[in-house]
Amino acid sequence: MDNTFSVYKIDDRSLIAFIKREIHNLALQLGFTPHRAAETDIIIAELTSNLIKYADGGDLLYRAHYNGSHNEIEIYCLDKGIGIENVTKIMNDGYSTSNTLGQGLGAIKRLSNDFQIYSMRGWGTVQYIKICDKADFSVIHSENELNLSAISVNYPGERVCGDGYYIKYSKKGFQIFCGDGLGHGAKANEAVQQAIRAFKQCTENDPASILRYVHEHAKKSRGLVATIACADYTTETWNICGIGNINTRIYNGLDNKTYTPYNGIIGHNIPRTLNNTVVPYQKHQIIIMHSDGLRTRWNLAELTSIIKQSPGIIASALYKDNVRGTDDATILVGKIF
Repeated sequence: MDNTFSVYKIDDRSLIAFIKREIHNLALQLGFTPHRAAETDIIIAELTSNLIKYADGGDLLYRAHYNGSHNEIEIYCLDKGIGIENVTKIMNDGYSTSNTLGQGLGAIKRLSNDFQIYSMRGWGTVQYIKICDKADFSVIHSENELNLSAISVNYPGERVCGDGYYIKYSKKGFQIFCGDGLGHGAKANEAVQQAIRAFKQCTENDPASILRYVHEHAKKSRGLVATIACADYTTETWNICGIGNINTRIYNGLDNKTYTPYNGIIGHNIPRTLNNTVVPYQKHQIIIMHSDGLRTRWNLAELTSIIKQSPGIIASALYKDNVRGTDDATILVGKIF
């Protein structure tokens, strides 16, 4: 299954039935029982109708995903409405801020396998929902030191994404690849997928050497930009190297640093000299990497208590505020535990 999210702008009530039917059919294709698909309908209906009633519209992102033992549908619901002042109160079944009867966010939480919400008055709301084919499946969060989530969406109108990411794990640590093929569409997708295949095959341990290896294996492609961040448990260091405009930041609390990549195009022309940036690897850090489909002038400090949230909520909050809508877009957020 593709790891990109489909995006719908929900700005008219007439869209609700169409989107509900599309996700219902997707659920059945994934092997959901008719009863579980009907529960999915309730979730989608509540999310989309709330966007129209309370936020004057918003975005619904969704994808199908196979997670090793089960099929699941992941959904992000994003809006720039007035926000929710008391999330705990509104989570109760049947609660409504209007005079209409509603299932409420409590029903969404009850019917989903994982539900997360972040809201700020005057800013809006982001919600994450995971619906598994088995209603009683308990979501177990990663036991790795890295807890990571990513959102990747196609350029509007394209069937494939020109961005890509991949994470390799080992006993010594992990390596993160985030890349963006030049332009968008099939040729950009081919370039980034060639790079990911090379990244998977490469046995080097430092980002600069890995980028040189990827460069050699991407010469027949359109070309791409990419950054690789490698965490080493033994030396307790990050090694980071990038070519082209992938934005990379590491947060320690609210203190952060952006790591500047080299100029060049992987597969065409890269600098003769590539050096890794070496920084301490510490618990509770947050690493954020994204393509130029998102604006770079953002600051987590502007979002109250956002660093306490899950990587998926952080990624969706930054996506909501900064997606350009004129290119493929990918944002990857990892928290170190």
